[in-house]
Amino acid sequence: MKPVLLVLAAGMGSRYGGVKQIDSVGLNGECLLDFAAFDAKKGGFEKIVFVIRPDIEADFRERLFDRVARNIDAEYVFQTQESLLSSDEKKAASSRTKPWGTVHAVLCAEEKISAPFAVINSDDYYGRDAFATLGSYLAGIQPDSREHAMAGYVLGNTLSASGSVSRGICTVKDEYLQSIVENTKISCKDGIIVSEIDGREIPLTGSELVSMNFFGFSLKAFERFHIYWDEFKASSLSQPKAEALLPAAASDIVKTGEGSIRCFMSKEKWFGMTYPEDRETVKREIASKIHSGYYPEKLWEK
Repeated sequence: MKPVLLVLAAGMGSRYGGVKQIDSVGLNGECLLDFAAFDAKKGGFEKIVFVIRPDIEADFRERLFDRVARNIDAEYVFQTQESLLSSDEKKAASSRTKPWGTVHAVLCAEEKISAPFAVINSDDYYGRDAFATLGSYLAGIQPDSREHAMAGYVLGNTLSASGSVSRGICTVKDEYLQSIVENTKISCKDGIIVSEIDGREIPLTGSELVSMNFFGFSLKAFERFHIYWDEFKASSLSQPKAEALLPAAASDIVKTGEGSIRCFMSKEKWFGMTYPEDRETVKREIASKIHSGYYPEKLWEK
């Protein structure tokens, strides 16, 4: 059974200042997600499901989706503020403007996923080897398997020169994930990498293994995601900035003994679209990969 790629592309882009999911970075107007789709197809994924906001649908189709869908089976679903909420819950959260987070996004796409699947962000470059590794792994597990996976990256390879980043710092033993601790504000100051937590700066080495939200799950993971989402709503529905985060739900799979997550290490150097200044960096990196022959100058034939 060939795996599905789930792309989380409904973010607001508050730091970027625009709809970065469909911003052009390729030589022929391609978006960063074009290259992810290209790498995923080469890595054995046969279908892509995008999670988007309704307000970007027209631009999303014109600038990305219709092109990708001509080259690989693709669908999209909507994530809204009211998705997966009861009438009473909608009333309780009526003043909220911030999206509910990545677990919510995954659950919005559940009905479109019928095979083991990988999850990625829309604004990160992950590298072809990671897609090939997770694609092969997911193709070899059963839909109800308790064995899941993730691609891990070296922290020092995932920093932005434009500002702080959010990364899940992982503890791994014998190639299996033990825990993930989300660090929402990691930056490099005067050559020293620090994580700002509760007003304190915690120094890091840069060699830490981090999650970039590139996970591979069997369908059984949805059981834990539903539990996590229900618990999140019970405790955080009225909190305007609380988010149901996928790394936390994934970590719960391990903590509860419901399954394991194998960590595949990637040496790829990250680049992505977190800040407006990042766009030129991404364009240079993509152009360099094209000039080296890693990508063809014309990514898609049609």
